[in-house]
Amino acid sequence: MDIYSIKERILAGGSITAGEAYSLVDRLDDEPVRRQLYEAAAEITAKFGPRKFDSCSIINARSGRCPENCKWCAQSAAYPTSVNIYPLVDHDVCMDMADRNSNAGIGRFSLVTSGRTVTGRALDTICEYYSELNRKGGLYLCASMGLLDDDAMSRLHEAGVKRYHCNLETSRSFFPTLCSTHTQEDKHTTIARARKAGMEICCGGIIGMGETMHQRVEFALDLREVDPVSVPLNILHPIPGTPLENQPPLADNEILDTVAIFRLVHPRVIIRFAGGRDRISPYAQREAMRIGVNGAIMGDLLTTSGAQIRQDKEMIQECGYEF
Repeated sequence: MDIYSIKERILAGGSITAGEAYSLVDRLDDEPVRRQLYEAAAEITAKFGPRKFDSCSIINARSGRCPENCKWCAQSAAYPTSVNIYPLVDHDVCMDMADRNSNAGIGRFSLVTSGRTVTGRALDTICEYYSELNRKGGLYLCASMGLLDDDAMSRLHEAGVKRYHCNLETSRSFFPTLCSTHTQEDKHTTIARARKAGMEICCGGIIGMGETMHQRVEFALDLREVDPVSVPLNILHPIPGTPLENQPPLADNEILDTVAIFRLVHPRVIIRFAGGRDRISPYAQREAMRIGVNGAIMGDLLTTSGAQIRQDKEMIQECGYEF
């Protein structure tokens, strides 16, 4: 298998096959092969990716007491974690967070809610928030609210939401070991509803939950069926009290291998740093941006401080992107 030939095919508009992707990761113990992979991914990123870095921000709009049993999640009611628990944030908090992120130059803004779905008065309030944000302008509006039905998707879109986020989280073969209260088919149904309502799709997941490298390739290939415009890659941050609290961290090279493979499988999507990137070295963060990562969730996330925005801007510009 010739990495150069695969790269040239992708640059010409073709794609890597599943067999090639699996075979490639079997050869990554060979350092020259790894370097060839990284250089191929860097060329593909440079050709197809925008030079303007794709920034987004989120607000944890409803926290805790989630009935789902996802083993990685601090917000699941199934596990004894110390996560903050609160109902839907009030109007002023939401608008203040949106203004702060917009003023910092971040392009997208999303409300994220814990729980299986959002209905009733909570959905009414969320749509009111989005309608106001849409009238104000200045931010591209996204939403991440679980397994919504067709009516809820339509209402969000009418309120100004242009992109819906619903992660597959991991490969088809590994997901059932991590969650039993919903399925990936439920997620595919939700994604189809969002697309039917007129929204773009943001869909990715988490690495470092105990999956093999082959399962990461499987995950990347599964995402090709979804055809998202944005793929957020989270790196597991083990939460005390969850079943994955003692999961060992990934080595930097495993993370970079994953980013590079994802770039070959998804030449044109925004691959987005999400949670957990503080668990990798500054060098690896910069190398990831060279070989594939061209977007990030920035700002306060769910737990970090807004001071991170300034540091992120500096790193983004050092890596040759515009902000």
